[in-house]
Amino acid sequence: MDDLNLLQGLRADAPEPDAARLTALRDRLTSATTATVSPPERRRLWRPLARRALLAGTLAAGLAVALTFAGPAHESRPTPPAPSMRPGSLLLLEQAATAVEDKTSSTPRPDQWVYTKSKVVQPGDGRVTTQESWFRYDGKQRADFLDGELKVSDVPPDPDDDDLSPQKYHDRLTALPTEPDKLLAKVSRDRHWSDLPKEDPGAGEPADDRAYRVLSVYLEQQAVMPPKLEAAIFRAMARIPGVKIVVDVPDAEDRLGIGVYYEPKGQQVTTEYLVLDPATYHLLGRRTIWNRDEWITLPGKAPEPAFEAGSFWASAELRSGIVDKPGQIP
Repeated sequence: MDDLNLLQGLRADAPEPDAARLTALRDRLTSATTATVSPPERRRLWRPLARRALLAGTLAAGLAVALTFAGPAHESRPTPPAPSMRPGSLLLLEQAATAVEDKTSSTPRPDQWVYTKSKVVQPGDGRVTTQESWFRYDGKQRADFLDGELKVSDVPPDPDDDDLSPQKYHDRLTALPTEPDKLLAKVSRDRHWSDLPKEDPGAGEPADDRAYRVLSVYLEQQAVMPPKLEAAIFRAMARIPGVKIVVDVPDAEDRLGIGVYYEPKGQQVTTEYLVLDPATYHLLGRRTIWNRDEWITLPGKAPEPAFEAGSFWASAELRSGIVDKPGQIP
């Protein structure tokens, strides 16, 4: 598809800037993309640019000099190394933040249920599974179809307090700062969903790696996301060096979306995408692509390929919503 036309359509209603403003912004944009600066300095250069005025003034008129996107990510072949896309990532994630921050949301009652229907495609054999589930908002019960019959079961408390109920997750999310730099500082030290030892929570995981991982976890939760926090998550991701954008990434339902991924040290064995709806920026699902063969060695056996280059795993959220009892569909 025509990537620049996609981007221009994201803010087709933006007002046209005057010539003097375009010249000044384009000079700053070109300087920021060509100068050799450290990651902190680069973030400082781009922070004043990634605002609504820049989106209004440059997406339609001046981005051709700054945005380079990788091609479609769904072909069954090794993925070529993606070029640096920091300016594009900053601008598109700022656009996502602008789109979601003024949404309205309401908090479900503790006795209501979160309904989700999801689909997963496994690597290797391409096996597809689809699941419907209901999770009570206070976390006390869940319901699933087993052998064609809806079964409701109690959910015991998680001893590590990691697998929180939607209600507790909502409380956790609403307590987070909505200023992007403060949010980054918070999640860079967060042990959430981590196997790191409590006595040394920084062991083995760089701060940027952890920040991206934790922010990704937050985006996937079943709790109702506060709109201001969702916007802050996108803006915080844009500040992490190594966060990039690729277009036309399919989820497990083959819906094409915007792929957000983290690759600070060049292409790894796999590339893992968060797939966002290009119109609403809602998280459609995930996709992991094997860029080259991944081998496994079992005790007493020769190494053998576990996944070949071009293999993929994908997920998709097909439907979700709040209902009053299990078995209902929103």
